[in-house]
Amino acid sequence: MPSQRFAPPSEVPGLAARRIAADIVDGVLHKHRTLDDQLDGSGAHPGLKTLADRDRALMRRLVATVLRRLGTLGHVLSRLLDKGIPSDAPRAQSALLIGAAQILWMDVPDHAAVDLSVRLVQSDRRAARYAGLVNAVLRRCAREGTALVEEVAAQSLDLPPWLLARWSAHYGEATAREMALALGHEPSLDLTVKSDAAQWASRLHGETLPTGTVRMLLHGSVTMLPGFAEGQWWVQDAAATLPARLFGDVKGKSIADLCAAPGGKTAQLAHAGAQVTAIDRSPARVTRLRENLARLSLQAETVVADAVEWAGPAEGFDGILIDAPCTSTGTIRRHPDVAWLRQESDVTAMTVLQQRLLRKSVSLLKPGGTLVYCTCSLEPEEGEQAVATLLASEPALRRVPIEASEVAGLDEIITGDGDLRTLPSHLPNADPKLGGLDGFFATRLVKS
Repeated sequence: MPSQRFAPPSEVPGLAARRIAADIVDGVLHKHRTLDDQLDGSGAHPGLKTLADRDRALMRRLVATVLRRLGTLGHVLSRLLDKGIPSDAPRAQSALLIGAAQILWMDVPDHAAVDLSVRLVQSDRRAARYAGLVNAVLRRCAREGTALVEEVAAQSLDLPPWLLARWSAHYGEATAREMALALGHEPSLDLTVKSDAAQWASRLHGETLPTGTVRMLLHGSVTMLPGFAEGQWWVQDAAATLPARLFGDVKGKSIADLCAAPGGKTAQLAHAGAQVTAIDRSPARVTRLRENLARLSLQAETVVADAVEWAGPAEGFDGILIDAPCTSTGTIRRHPDVAWLRQESDVTAMTVLQQRLLRKSVSLLKPGGTLVYCTCSLEPEEGEQAVATLLASEPALRRVPIEASEVAGLDEIITGDGDLRTLPSHLPNADPKLGGLDGFFATRLVKS
């Protein structure tokens, strides 16, 4: 047996997950990198390969909690620090944020949260001198932090001020605060099942929503859940399932999904019997879409192209679905980095692209065909106003109002104009983790 005399000491359990979490938080806050880029694909953090599933889940929850509660964390730490968070050592900042998030909102013993945060700064050359500060501040957080959180609970600090102001102006202050409150909770996992939602809800220990989505709390890896390998369901927020329904019966109809990846709506349409052409400009995203369709045993033609430049078939399509690129402010409950990576100026930039896609879609649509336009944005410029601009310039289009019966009887998500508008505060539940929807806008237009 080889000697173990010189074997390196094993790392403290949980430290690797926290180190990677700190790197990813730094990536969002200081390098403006999205969570998706850092967690998946070619740009993913190299340390993720070495993490066990349990540590990977812990790392994701650490990152999400920090970003979901960033404004409140900033308030708490500013009250506990005489000179503010050290600006010359990012690891000290991330260690404080991660430590405080565990103490205030996660089921982690206070002593472990403090100790592991101290170890994080001790292992960083620039931050090591702040180890004593981190230790003292987090110990105070364990004693005083809850009271500091409560004193600002009604202020919606966990949204950037510009975003809260926009939502207050458009939806009213009370609704905006309800939305902000809903975004503070870790969301459930939503699954679109091929058939027998009640049976899958029972098997997965979840519940069936009025929309037919199976909603559950995830413990572990999605790929290990029953039915994943067999292609019996796919992950899709309940709100994201609604736009594809607005075509009605699509069996045998030609439908183009112009911004298709990762493919949830393509899968819905294909499963319902449509002849789907799925277009996306990203080769990597189209590869992922093809993999998802293969797992689900569903067929669709896939095209790597910029939809605005794509010629399309001469005969056109019976239906066009545009889930347009947008600011994605409706997905903050699942992608909390969006709140801190977006700026108000992004809204205007996105509306230019959305209008180009809308005008292109009209040229691809057969007379009598249906256009469904949707965005996962809560900004009116990307939803209601985008449609008003299109209708003013395209006399051949008319809006066909959505009926509540088409969206599981949910009257509250139908606007006065007959469009669909879901909010994070919709579908409340006694357990906040089982409530809420992504913010979506959708409209249905028909070409005369």
